[in-house]
Amino acid sequence: MAMKDYSDEFKADAVALYESTPGATYKDIAADLGINRATLREWVLRDRERRGVTSAVRAGGTASAGAGRPAVSDDPEIRIRQLEARVAELEASERKLATERDILRKAAKYFAGGDELVSRFQFVHDHRDAYEVKRLCQVLDVNRSSYYKWLGGADARAARRREDQVLAERIRRIHADSGGAYGSPRVTAELRETGTRVNHKRVARVMRAHAITGVRLRRRIRTTVADPAATLVPDLFERDFTAPEPGRKYMGDITYLPLAGGEFLYLATVLDCFSRKVVGWSIADHMRTVLVTDALRMAAATRGGLDGAVFHSDHGAQDGSRAFADLCADLGVTRSMGAVGSSADNAACESFHASLKRETLQGTRDYGNPATCRRTVFAWLTRYNTRRRHSANGHLSPNEYERRRHTAKLTLAA
Repeated sequence: MAMKDYSDEFKADAVALYESTPGATYKDIAADLGINRATLREWVLRDRERRGVTSAVRAGGTASAGAGRPAVSDDPEIRIRQLEARVAELEASERKLATERDILRKAAKYFAGGDELVSRFQFVHDHRDAYEVKRLCQVLDVNRSSYYKWLGGADARAARRREDQVLAERIRRIHADSGGAYGSPRVTAELRETGTRVNHKRVARVMRAHAITGVRLRRRIRTTVADPAATLVPDLFERDFTAPEPGRKYMGDITYLPLAGGEFLYLATVLDCFSRKVVGWSIADHMRTVLVTDALRMAAATRGGLDGAVFHSDHGAQDGSRAFADLCADLGVTRSMGAVGSSADNAACESFHASLKRETLQGTRDYGNPATCRRTVFAWLTRYNTRRRHSANGHLSPNEYERRRHTAKLTLAA
């Protein structure tokens, strides 16, 4: 937490306001200026010392009307005593300023890391044996009563730290089980599923404190190349990627899978809009039409048929080909396509593929060789359906989401 740095002009104006206000108290003026009472008093006393003014201060903190320079005596002995007193006063002031400088130097190093979690109260506590707590609080512009209240909560904070450490270990296990992919929302859902009542903000805080992070998006490469000769297909989705039940609406897309040496494999997927379950996929070293037809045939086998369903895709040449159109007709599938060049019209598939690569590559540039790539992607797709929590499903896996829907439907029928 950064300390306030007041300008010399502000200090001078604050002192002038105090000195020119009849009956003023440090407390009242400080409250009006939004500063600490002790800070204002310090500025006033320094200004008086600079001007060589000695003034009596009333209990309320106001300067007496007779304030002014001390009378100079004609008696040499009295003048010597006055000068000695003045020297002692200046020496005390210098020691006080030296102490302040020393505290501020140490505070600058203490807060240099910029960690907002490090409290000024902690600095006071760490240096209370070297300096008076009162002086530390004045220099750091904190209230002593607040410091002692903070000090009284030390046991509670220690208990919270121990609880956070236990929670962090559980989060690490969940994070590791997810392949390092889960962020705080899915970790929170996993914890709640296992009976741990925890706020998602606390999970996020503990993950930040222990440097536990999910993986991030990578730059995407274009895989959609429209076929200008393709038959015009209407957009039946209109960016609505939801469905009232499984098997009604499907969506598909192609994405690249980078290999070592600048080569690629390509993945075509078919997702059910109800649960976002991957019901069909195909991996090949090309983007010919057979890539998407194989994925759609797998979807038909998984669901036991696609008759009456709608399949939505972008305007890629593969999805717009005659061979793909014929297959859809054979399977009883109605085609739907988004606008040319609009990724938002197939955003759910785009997001799915981004998650796949984010969680399997985890910051690396490629999958290595084709065999490793196929194994890695296959394992993730399988885990995605059976275990990975999906935000669109209330943080349930696609299989679990469909199972609960089926159970609820049977219960209503009974």
